[in-house]
Amino acid sequence: MSSSETENGIWAGIYKLGGVAAISTILVGVVEIAITFLPGGNTTQETARDWFLLFQTNGFMGLRDLGLLNILLNVLGILTAFALYTAHRDNRYQPYITLALILNILGVGIFYATNRAFPMLALSQQYTAATTDAQRAALEAAGQAMLSVGQSHTPGTFLGFFFTEAAGLAFSIIMLRSQIFSKATAYMGILGFGLLLIFEFLSSFVSGLSAAAMVLAMVAGLSSMAWDILLARRLFQLGRSM
Repeated sequence: MSSSETENGIWAGIYKLGGVAAISTILVGVVEIAITFLPGGNTTQETARDWFLLFQTNGFMGLRDLGLLNILLNVLGILTAFALYTAHRDNRYQPYITLALILNILGVGIFYATNRAFPMLALSQQYTAATTDAQRAALEAAGQAMLSVGQSHTPGTFLGFFFTEAAGLAFSIIMLRSQIFSKATAYMGILGFGLLLIFEFLSSFVSGLSAAAMVLAMVAGLSSMAWDILLARRLFQLGRSM
């Protein structure tokens, strides 16, 4: 096998992996929506003690509410981002797609650095085992400090979500200009990631607009799913053409 054929095989593999990641993103999104309609799936914990009690009664829901599924979505997002970079590697949009990829990786890095799902699980276990009021008070204070950084859709997690969603918006704008992907794919991405950015700002910094923010999140989620479907279809096509 020649070096050219080997290289084409690598690019084809990246396209296919990106397509699988995009489809997997949809599946994770459907699971997230389904969980929301389960008992306790759309409730908010106010204090560290509330979180500890949630972890004691339902550890999975505690992890989920602190971003467990987002941990998986970010992994899938990186795979999709590399596939998009590969698609634009040899044209004049390569510098811009590189910048979008850097934004994506930066956002994922910030998200992982600030996520507190598993540390909160560990604190909840210590809280259960605590035998004195002083120990429990200290653990509640530690938990509250963690929540100020890692509770989803708050100022503490804004930067991580902002960079990944800004990267998605940048990818979609580049798609619109490069014509490698359809305009429908680009427009769905622009709508979805644009609304997600607005939602993230409202939920993090503006109080009293939870209903409006949830409507934005629903429209953004549906648009993002459509983007992933169209994106996966095109990536599989690019993979077969190599």
